Amino acid sequence: QVQLVESGGGLAQAGDSLRLSCVASTRTFSNYNMGWFRQPPGKERVFVAAISWSGGRTYYSDSTKGRFTISRDNAKNTVSLQMNSLKPDDTAIYYCAAQLKIGLLVGQSPTDFRSWGQGTQVTVSS
Repeated sequence: QVQLVESGGGLAQAGDSLRLSCVASTRTFSNYNMGWFRQPPGKERVFVAAISWSGGRTYYSDSTKGRFTISRDNAKNTVSLQMNSLKPDDTAIYYCAAQLKIGLLVGQSPTDFRSWGQGTQVTVSS
């Protein structure tokens, strides 16, 4: 298991930007694909973005593509989510997650990830 701690959430207005960060407590961070998920109030946790262990491949949900950017720094054990052009529909608790790499597959489902952070709240007002 990898311990993950998110930061950077908060209040924003529509059109604003926020940057989320997640720090992983592991000596083998580069062995993990990393993902961001979010859970809106009263709804299920859904995929936002994922990045391969090397950072060479990134994946986005249709609703965040073009607005959000996922990146990682393996030297600092961190993965970040830059969120631009925020919308009220982006309001959710955002979770960082880690998936032990197996071949070239990068998960996009919550069940693909074994380690989770505690979440950070993002609230976007109109």
